[in-house]
Amino acid sequence: MSPLLTASLAAALAMDSFAVSCAVAASLGAPTRRQTLRLASGFGLFQLLMPPAGWLAGGFLRAVIGGVDHWVAFGLLSFVGGRMLLGSFAPGSVRGDGSRDPTRGLSLLALSVATSIDALAAGLSLSLIGAGIIVPALAIGAAAFAMTAAGMRLGPLPGRLFGRRVEGAAGLVLIAIGLNILLGHLAG
Repeated sequence: MSPLLTASLAAALAMDSFAVSCAVAASLGAPTRRQTLRLASGFGLFQLLMPPAGWLAGGFLRAVIGGVDHWVAFGLLSFVGGRMLLGSFAPGSVRGDGSRDPTRGLSLLALSVATSIDALAAGLSLSLIGAGIIVPALAIGAAAFAMTAAGMRLGPLPGRLFGRRVEGAAGLVLIAIGLNILLGHLAG
């Protein structure tokens, strides 16, 4: 696989990570360096590991998850987005108090898996065409890390402009990303 094709694949797969990290950052208001590092590391790690998993699984995984991967991504993003949306209406909730930090625990795991489903499919595709996996996996993981960190830095701007409503809007954005993935697979 050419370096240009590898870079293009990595950038395309990192777009979901960028969009989701912007939404997460907006919900947090002012993400800390630790939160940025946790989210970027989680997304980067899953984006690094999923292509080899898909590549190794080959035809078996395609038969098992190929028809539902878009539903899995939609479900995970909708779950996390729904929690953020409901949290924006919770009385007395304070942003930044750590009680609903999507860069920790199950939320981090769910977001990491949801944003890396396409990387799993990319690894499967690479195995079907007989391409190597090490260089593409490293490029995909690095791109996801960098784009997530950038999204965490750019995402808080809406929070400063619109206050608490941003957490609800960020939840809606995550649901919309999941819906876009679902509709893209159903239409194509």
